[in-house]
Amino acid sequence: MLKSSTGGRIIMATGVINAGVCGFTINVKAVSDEDNKVQLEITSDCPNYQKIAKELTEVDAYKEIFNKMHVGRVYEVFAKYSPHPSCPGVSGILKTMEVAAGLALPQNASISITKE
Repeated sequence: MLKSSTGGRIIMATGVINAGVCGFTINVKAVSDEDNKVQLEITSDCPNYQKIAKELTEVDAYKEIFNKMHVGRVYEVFAKYSPHPSCPGVSGILKTMEVAAGLALPQNASISITKE
């Protein structure tokens, strides 16, 4: 674990989200310290997430996680730029942010879809 210049702890988490049939990948780097402000660095080959990345650079983890569903800065920016509400990128960003803020343990998540 990295230490800040003031002696506090800094937590970093990374997430890689494979969005699905579109073939786009969303990479998230989240860094947080004691105040639960999370700095986000989002990179993607998706043009929508490139726009999201420019605007979504810092969030308050508590406001994002302990709020009603679809309320908060992450959902606000996502709704502004993504035409695809079922994209798993938004939940991947939130999960990565949650780990960086120390509000969740790092664990892989997945969605498997079949057609019968």
